[in-house]
Amino acid sequence: MNIIKKLKNYGGLFEVDKKQNEIKALENEMANPNFWNDKTHSEEIINRLNGLNNKVDKIKNIKQKISSNLIDIDNITEEDKEIINIISEDCEKIKKEYESFELDVLLNGEYDSNNCILEIHAGAGGTESCDWANMLYRMYLRYAEKKNYKVEIIDELPGEEAEIKSVYMLIKGENAYGYLKCEKGVHRLVRLSPFDSNNRRHTSFASVDVTPEINNDVTIEIKDEDLKIDVYRSSGCGGQGVNTTDSAVRITHIPTKIVVTCQNERSQIKNKETALKVLKSKLIAQELQKKEEEMNKLKGSQMSINFGSQIRSYVMHPYSMVKDHRTNIETSNVEKVLDGDIDMFIEAYLKKEVR
Repeated sequence: MNIIKKLKNYGGLFEVDKKQNEIKALENEMANPNFWNDKTHSEEIINRLNGLNNKVDKIKNIKQKISSNLIDIDNITEEDKEIINIISEDCEKIKKEYESFELDVLLNGEYDSNNCILEIHAGAGGTESCDWANMLYRMYLRYAEKKNYKVEIIDELPGEEAEIKSVYMLIKGENAYGYLKCEKGVHRLVRLSPFDSNNRRHTSFASVDVTPEINNDVTIEIKDEDLKIDVYRSSGCGGQGVNTTDSAVRITHIPTKIVVTCQNERSQIKNKETALKVLKSKLIAQELQKKEEEMNKLKGSQMSINFGSQIRSYVMHPYSMVKDHRTNIETSNVEKVLDGDIDMFIEAYLKKEVR
């Protein structure tokens, strides 16, 4: 029976042993008397444990439905058409549950479950590009809101005339990096410019970079002599205490020329801690990219996605279309996409990478 084959295929794709081993390890860590000494680490462990328990519960629920249907099938004959139809309908429901959960299974990278640091930089083009960067900023805020993710602004640089030139965001939530890592690259906008008195069509670019937030328990050596640390007065909103003291911190990693800034806290010490954490994440992400490039060379692949490549176009004139150039997924509903509905692009990218 085709139904039996389908059910068995779904049942064989979800294994819980590894997840249960990890759950047991996390529970043992929580039993440690010193567990609550580090509040930040404790919250990370609890969030990870809750996420794993949720996944295991979903897996067990799907497996239970599959087993129940297979038992029913063993007790019927081909003449029991009504029961076969009921089981067939149930199989379609299981298929939908499987597909909705499949993405979580695909997110099995080393840092996929981590929070992520997402940064947006306006390209050349002055106010046009700054406005486009701000539109992307809103799009990711709306996406995070729909996913129940928390967002912290690490640093924001306003444009010279309007909107933003760049922004750094820490997005907190289960699999935040796993989902948003595919947004890395250049995003292109084509529209009739609201800033052009002649209402001409303009093309704007903004780059997006995404790195995983690296936990403190990951070892990476950063030598003091490799760092150039500058402090300066914070800009923008934040109150008198922020704007009148040298609380903002800029750290330059001399060997790699990576520069990170942070000015969201009133305390210079806290801003320095955050900036160092971002730098750590960027250094590890750089190593991951080097490994990925080496693997692509070994495979002979020409499909590696590097920072600066154009990954998606958002066209608002002379027609409406958003197209992802890596997967060829497209939609005519530009407004919906800019309102944070980017799941179709993320899902297509993840499935393509696995294939």
